[in-house]
Amino acid sequence: MPKRNQLPPTASIAQDAGEGRLFAPSAERNADAIANALSRHVPPTGRALEIASGTGQHAVRLATTLPGLDWHPSEIDPDRRISIDAYAQAASLPNLHPALTLDATTPGWGTTVGQYNLIVLANLLHLISEPETLVLLTEARAALFPGGILALYGPFLRDGNTTSEADTRFHASLRASDPEIGYKDAGDIRTWLSTLGFELKAVEDMPANNLLFFARVPVE
Repeated sequence: MPKRNQLPPTASIAQDAGEGRLFAPSAERNADAIANALSRHVPPTGRALEIASGTGQHAVRLATTLPGLDWHPSEIDPDRRISIDAYAQAASLPNLHPALTLDATTPGWGTTVGQYNLIVLANLLHLISEPETLVLLTEARAALFPGGILALYGPFLRDGNTTSEADTRFHASLRASDPEIGYKDAGDIRTWLSTLGFELKAVEDMPANNLLFFARVPVE
C-alpha cells in the first residue's frame, strides 16, 4: 500500500508468521470469497496483476484457484514484498511470479508494467485519496488489454452512508488520521469507471458489507 504519514492501527494489521512471512487475519478471512467471485467473472487464461498484494496470502490463493492465469503480485512496501515471495516460494506454484515493486498511485506506471488480461485490487481504495484513486484507475486501464478486467474489492459507502457501526467507526478513524482518505462511494466508483471508458460488468455483494466491482475494457 502507499506509504502515508499516519494511518490508524486498524488500517493494516499483519503479524510476523516467521520465515519472512506476514499474516493478516482479514486476508485469510476474505481470500476464499474473493477467489470464488473472481472465478465467475475473469478470463480463465492470460496475465494477471495484483496491485498492493500485502502479505502475499491473496496471491497464493488466487494463483491456486485460477491456475490458467499467470499471476504477478506487486507491492510498494519492501517487508511485504519479502512476505509475498516467501509465501510464493513455500507454495511453489508455477504460475505465481516474484513480487514487483509498484506504487499504483504514481502516474505513468500503466504504460511501463506491460499489459494484462486482469488487474485485481483489494482493500486499498479507502487508504488513498480521491486523486490517487483516479490515478490508479487511469493507469490500470492503460495496463489492460482490450477485453481485460479490473476487479476492485473493499468497503464502500452507499449513497454517502456506511452500512454498519463497525464501518462507521473505521471510516471515521481513517478520516481523522488523514481527511483525504476514507471509504469511497460506490456511486462515485461507477461514475469514475464509466468516465475512464470501462464497462461495468458486475458488482457482487461480499462478506462483511464489502463489494467487488468487475469492470471491462471494451474491445474496439
